[in-house]
This record gives sequence, structure tokens and C-alpha cells, in this order.
Amino acid sequence: MMNYTKYSKGYFLPPEIDVDWMKKDAPDHAPVWCSVDLRDGNQSLVIPMSLDEKLEFYKMLIKLGFKEIEIGFPAASETEYEFLRRLVDENLIPDDVTVQVLTQAREHIIRKTFEALKGVKNAIVHVYNSTSVAQREQVFRKDKEGIKKLAVDGAKLLKELTEEAGANYRFEYSPESFTGTEPEYALEVCNAVLDVWQPTADRKAIINLPVTVEMSMPHVYGMQVAYMNKHLKYRDNVVLSLHPHNDRGCGVADTEMGLLAGADRVEGTLFGNGERTGNVDIVTVAMNMFSLGIDPQLDFSHMPEIVDVYERVTRMTVNPRQPYSGKLVFAAFSGSHQDAIAKGMKWRKEKNPDKWTLPYLYIDPKDVGREYDGDVIRINSQSGKGGVGFILEQKYGIVMPKKMREDLGYCVKDVSDHKHKEIMPDEVYQIFMDNYVNVGSPYELIDFQLKKEPDGTRSGQVEIKVDGKAQTFAAKGNGRLDAVSNALQENLGVKYTDLTYSEHALEIGQTSRAMAYISITGENGKVSWGAGMDTDIITASIQALISAVNRMKAGK
Repeated sequence: MMNYTKYSKGYFLPPEIDVDWMKKDAPDHAPVWCSVDLRDGNQSLVIPMSLDEKLEFYKMLIKLGFKEIEIGFPAASETEYEFLRRLVDENLIPDDVTVQVLTQAREHIIRKTFEALKGVKNAIVHVYNSTSVAQREQVFRKDKEGIKKLAVDGAKLLKELTEEAGANYRFEYSPESFTGTEPEYALEVCNAVLDVWQPTADRKAIINLPVTVEMSMPHVYGMQVAYMNKHLKYRDNVVLSLHPHNDRGCGVADTEMGLLAGADRVEGTLFGNGERTGNVDIVTVAMNMFSLGIDPQLDFSHMPEIVDVYERVTRMTVNPRQPYSGKLVFAAFSGSHQDAIAKGMKWRKEKNPDKWTLPYLYIDPKDVGREYDGDVIRINSQSGKGGVGFILEQKYGIVMPKKMREDLGYCVKDVSDHKHKEIMPDEVYQIFMDNYVNVGSPYELIDFQLKKEPDGTRSGQVEIKVDGKAQTFAAKGNGRLDAVSNALQENLGVKYTDLTYSEHALEIGQTSRAMAYISITGENGKVSWGAGMDTDIITASIQALISAVNRMKAGK
């Protein structure tokens, strides 16, 4: 039995509870995004990225539109130091991009960080120290004043070294473990740091509120952020930032609540890579905004390529069900889902609406570089007629009658069930061709000659191969198809009723092919379907009839 009594709430509600921000239904603009993939993400990898891999990832982040990128902890290792120097020496930092470096509030670490920054035009120096009750008591063994002094001393040294360097670096402070800190004490420490920095409109300071460990439901974090937003000094000159982790699986929700509560900026990683259960996934937060009609200011229109780079250089994998980016997030295997999507696609084609609304597809998969036929409708033993019909129509231009789609659907499901695997689009097509199109056993069409009589009927002959032997039969009927149908029933001993027929062109042009579909009802009441494909529509229709007869003979 799990002993839940050993746990208690480790968070603190703010002394003032403000819930006005909860009345908003969405942010009205995107926050400032800061990627921490190259620092927080990289330090969490089993095998950290090499310099070249970090450089490739860095260039991808710039291409995606990130204007602030935390590139590492230069004082932590030579690799981190060398990476920053490589960016400087090779002039790889665009003028509109700000790099961010992290440092603990300790003098020798701060000094080495400034050495690494020489030559950088736009930089944020991010200093932090833990302020939570657990960290104060168990790690630092300092009281509140002692912890605040660490923060203030670090802030003073940052300002001093920046002035010595003649640089215009911006400053960021994080009360690490903010979620386990009394909000009023976190506010006291942050305001003390701001008093040192004296932020201005043209040189704003960043106060970052890390969800170092998720301890509460997301709305509680939102209330903590709202309290800080209301009471921080110099608020007009402060960028209020969020840095959520994902211990409770609520990183995205924490971030969205924090933005509603007044935050201006988000630090996170692509696909949520980070210590323990990870950081907030910026892709999900940004795409959630996109889906609400808000410009996220980041470009994820080539999601499969982004995933490929990420998985290759980090050696991590994106979960197939990861929102927006997983390989299966748009996939519909269920027959009812497939049918609704297929009908929705047809409705969109007919109505051409301005806004995206479609059953089961929250956004248009094409917006993130995915395709309908290979990524959305996926066929297995759970699939139905709608999905099978959608794939054949989208990929191969085959528009079969509704009842025939149902018949083929059962055929494809049977194959998937026996193989115990997903059936790919080319396999669906092959199943259709092998089982329904121009079926040539036991009867196979060789040729036919039919002429129009004065009374409007058709007469002539049809040559059929029966069990491998050619035979010629007289044919007469109201039309060519009727004439062949009569010949088959009179000479081959087959009986059926209720013949239905439909056709369409597969391509346009002199050498285009036509598709014909026929159903017949046997003496036992079972409906059998056949299809014919040929450059001549009459030949295609006769092939469809013979296919249906052959399938009826086989009990299909």
C-alpha cells in the first residue's frame, strides 16, 4: 500500500489571492521566448551534445525565430566556455539575437562568466540562488537574511563587472525553487536585487520565477505569479519570466496560467527535454497559441525536420503522442474518426471556409508539415470504410461507391487483423487491385464486338476465357453492358439481380484511364462488388461486371 500520509503541501499561497486574471480565456500576444535547450536541456542528456551538435542546434533555434537563447554555463566546463567563444570568434550571433549565460551567485564563477562574454554585443547574464524553505534549511543552512545577502551580493557583482567591461549586458535573477518559497519572501529578495540594478525602460531587468519542482496545481502557480506581478518594484521596467519544470506533468498548464497572470516571457525547451521529468515544452505552448489564432512568433511549419535534428543531436526521442510533433498525433485509426475526418475534408472542399474546423483535427496538419494521406488516416484492424475510401481517393483518385468502400473496408481490416500490423496506403491500393479490379478467374474477358440495332438495342458477341479456354457467346441487350450481362447469365449459368453501375475518369487526357464499379446481388441475397480499369470506359465497365461475377462465384 502506498503511504500517502508521508506527503504534505510544500508550497505557499500568496498573502493576497488575486483571481481576476482567471477571467481571461487566452493571452492576447506571444511572450518573449527563451530557449534553454543548450543549457538546461543539454545538461540533462545522458550524452551531452558535442560542440558541433550544439552549433547545429543553435542555428536551428535561430531559424525557428528565437531571439533569446541561453547557450550554457560558461564557468561550468571548458566545453561550455569554448562554445560561447566559438560563437563570438566565428561571428555567429545575429544582431537581433541575445545570448544568455547562467551563473551562480558566487564571485569566482561570475568572474569567469564575464571572461567568456568578451566580444558579445547582446547578452543576458542570469544569476540565481535557491530561496525555498527546503534549500535554506537542508542545503545552505542559512536564514532568510543570509539567503537574501547571497542574491544581493551576486547582483552587485554583476553590475560592477558589467561597468568594468564597459558593456550593456542585461541582468536576470531567479529565486531558484520559487515554488517552494514563501511568495512574500521571494518578493522581498527579488525587490532587493532590483534595488541594486535600478532597471530602466531601455535596459530592463528580468525576474524569472522557476518552477524548479512542481508542487501545486497550475492555478496556484498562477496566483503566485499574479502576486509577484502586482508587487514587484519597477514593474514597468521588469520583464517577468517563467521557467516551469514538469514534475507533475503540468508544465504547459503552469506556463499558460503564468502568462494569464501577467508574465511576459517563457524559458523552456523544444519537446520538454530537461532535468528529471523535463522543462516546459515551448513547441506545445507556442502551438497552443497558434491554434487559438495568436501569432506565436516562432516557426514550426517544418515539424518533421525539427524532430529529426532534435532526435539526432540529443539522442532523445519525441513521443509518438507528443502534441503537435509526435508521429501519431494526427493519426486516426478508428473507423468512426476516419469517417468523420473524411466527411469533414469533403465539406471543406465544398464550402471553402475561412477558418479551420474539422472533426478530430484541432489544427491543419499541413501547418506543421504533415500530409493527410500518410499522417492522418492510418489503416489497421480498427479502421473503417471512411479511412480506406479517403486514402484511395486522396492518393490514387479512386472514388468508389459508399457501399463498396464498406466492402473493401472489411477486406482491408481482415488483412490487417491476420498480419497484426498497420496497412500502409500502397498496401491498401494493392489489396483493392488484387481483390476487386479486373479479376480474371474463373472468367476472363478477351474481346467483344457490339453494334447498335435500328431499335436502339445492342447485339454482337463477347469472347470469354472460361477456366482457361476461350469461348464466344452471342450477346444482345438494351445496352452494351446489358448485352454482356445477358450473355454471361445465359451461357455460364450465373444468376444475379440488382446490377448497379458507376464510373469516373482517373486522369484527364487522351491516354487517361477510367474506373467502373458494379455490384450484383446473387441468388442467396449477397451483394458482390467488382471494379474495372481500362483506357476505354466500356471495356472498364465490362471488366467490372466480370470481376463482380467472379467474386460472386468465389463467395465474396
